[in-house]
Amino acid sequence: MTDTPKNATVWIEIPVTDMDKAMQFYEAVTGLPLKRDDTGPNPMAIFQVEDPAEGVAGHLYPGKPAKDGEGPTIHLSAAGSVEDAMERVRAAGGTVISPPIEIPAGRFAYCKDLDGNSIGVFEARG
Repeated sequence: MTDTPKNATVWIEIPVTDMDKAMQFYEAVTGLPLKRDDTGPNPMAIFQVEDPAEGVAGHLYPGKPAKDGEGPTIHLSAAGSVEDAMERVRAAGGTVISPPIEIPAGRFAYCKDLDGNSIGVFEARG
């Protein structure tokens, strides 16, 4: 491949065991609505982005999450500060794994969702 892509990630899929509960969790944690879509072979809840032609998004789908510590970590934009997002993770029934971690692009914290999927809640540097 000679061309470098605009984004290394083009789509994410997060397996969940209870779509309704997972939608509530991710909407609470990110502070953003998900869009339910039942038109395909499987129901899904799609993360919304400002411009679908430019942004990288993904969805939740009914599936079997990886065993604890064996799946990928998906980092998600979250409204407000990373501390706000961490509190929303706890309030929604998830687990916060790390304190905020500083990186050049901003700050994030490792967490787990209701199914034990590894996620990061991310606050961009402003």
